Amino acid sequence: MKRSILITLACLPLALTSCATSEKQAAAPNTLTAQEKSAGWQLLFDGKDLEGWHNFKHEGIRPGWQVKDGTVACIDPHNAGDIVTANKYDWFELQLDYNISEGGNSGIMYHVTEDGGAAWATGPEFQLEDNAKAADKIRCGWLYALYQPPTDPKTDKPLDATKPAGEWNHVRLLISPEKCEHEINGVKYFDYKLHSDDFNDRVAKSKFGKMPHFAKYDLGFIALQGDHGQVSFRNIKIRPIAVTK
Repeated sequence: MKRSILITLACLPLALTSCATSEKQAAAPNTLTAQEKSAGWQLLFDGKDLEGWHNFKHEGIRPGWQVKDGTVACIDPHNAGDIVTANKYDWFELQLDYNISEGGNSGIMYHVTEDGGAAWATGPEFQLEDNAKAADKIRCGWLYALYQPPTDPKTDKPLDATKPAGEWNHVRLLISPEKCEHEINGVKYFDYKLHSDDFNDRVAKSKFGKMPHFAKYDLGFIALQGDHGQVSFRNIKIRPIAVTK
């Protein structure tokens, strides 16, 4: 019995080291776990270069965007502009981390096409900003000018799960024919259905109602906004969703 106990104790440090190593591997930025790969997740940024991205309607990427400390960083919004993926996506789950500057404003757009003069002229926008000091009153996580979360009874203001500027926040965006969902830091804000009567009515009453190509397509680029402040992104990954017709 004593010998068995001694063997067990001797193996314990090795087991703990193995466990820690496994957790470290799982937490490594800009990588996919074996489980994520099996589930169909794909990386949109490897932490090393900007391959797979380009400026909207232009080849290459303006110098305001840089790879910095393993992130896609908009370091100069005056010389950055919006960047889009090389591939187009219809239905998907997108997850990423963002870190925004004080007073910063950015966004994630989807189903972006080149039919509009700007990415936001066709693609709905998941707003990103520093809720404390950004000038825009449309807050982080909202579908720009269309949907916002319910009122939080604790604050009597719209639900806000964001962390302060300078800290990392996690985004989950689900876009499917049945419903779309916005989440920040694991908190669901709301859901909606593209092309539904409610969605179309909200678009018609917004500034986008005058844009003939806005939200008219179910296939397009994913865009990151880069003209309203400094912002960094990491762990950008997407899981395409196959729809049976």
